[in-house]
Amino acid sequence: MSTSITKLFKVKYPLIQAGMIWCSGWELASAVSNAGGLGIIGSGSMYPEVLDDHIQKCKAHTSLPFAVNLPMLYPNIEEHIHTIIKNKVPIVFTSAGNPKTYTEMLKSRGITVVHVVSSVKFAIKAEQAGVDAIVAEGFEAGGHNGRDETTTLCLIPMVRKAVSIPVIAAGGIADGRSMFACIALGADGVQIGSRFVTSEESSAHINFKNAVLQCNEGDTKLTLKELTPVRLIKNDFYHQVQNAYENNATKDELKELLGRGRAKKGMFNGDLKEGELEIGQISGLLDEILPAGEIVRQIIKEFGETQKSIQQISL
Repeated sequence: MSTSITKLFKVKYPLIQAGMIWCSGWELASAVSNAGGLGIIGSGSMYPEVLDDHIQKCKAHTSLPFAVNLPMLYPNIEEHIHTIIKNKVPIVFTSAGNPKTYTEMLKSRGITVVHVVSSVKFAIKAEQAGVDAIVAEGFEAGGHNGRDETTTLCLIPMVRKAVSIPVIAAGGIADGRSMFACIALGADGVQIGSRFVTSEESSAHINFKNAVLQCNEGDTKLTLKELTPVRLIKNDFYHQVQNAYENNATKDELKELLGRGRAKKGMFNGDLKEGELEIGQISGLLDEILPAGEIVRQIIKEFGETQKSIQQISL
């Protein structure tokens, strides 16, 4: 399978595992890369010395390309960048910030830079900033998201029309059928998050993994737009947020309710009541925990089957 993304990243398949906080460590990233995709270490939940350890372990467990996701709001971002350059990480995915800030500097070190966007406007700005590719993420996606609530089905063809660099689709993708649909919409590859949360190699707590598997349609909701929009499972904490809205909570009151460490409490420590449980709408389709390599193989197999099925349709 050859697209502009497989050529850019030097991988077998145009399938990227999202760099999710508290889920995407070296074990998951190396397993996905070894299976032919692009694994990403999620640095947003790591101290600099922890990121350094994960990068070194990832390099020890795969000789294939992998990436680091770099949320630009992270307070120790300069230290993370130093760690990335020191360890010669070949690809960086930036998100949650202005791509102009570090793109030129990273590219001058030979690093391929990809930026995550949720709208056509920001896709154009990312291309103007000089990034090598963009991830266009629909609001079906889990975790932090865009405010415009543009779905993947609408976002991908609009972004494809607006930019000339490679486009990676994200949001609501978990199998070969949805991957095929995104390629048909104009994407050059896909980024998948929620499906890999429930992989064996994911560092998410087993309680969180099982909660994801129990999700049905409508069990997640995009909320906290006044702070940073985030899609969550509707647990006790989510209902506390909704009660705050009903009582006309101010932005500062919402910040106080959110506090610190909510995502770690839920996703990494397994507190399903008080934790922030970030996952995408596609969680309603997930029903088993599998090795990451098997997930990649299943998706690619189903992609091929879907392609054959479509070819049989007569016009």
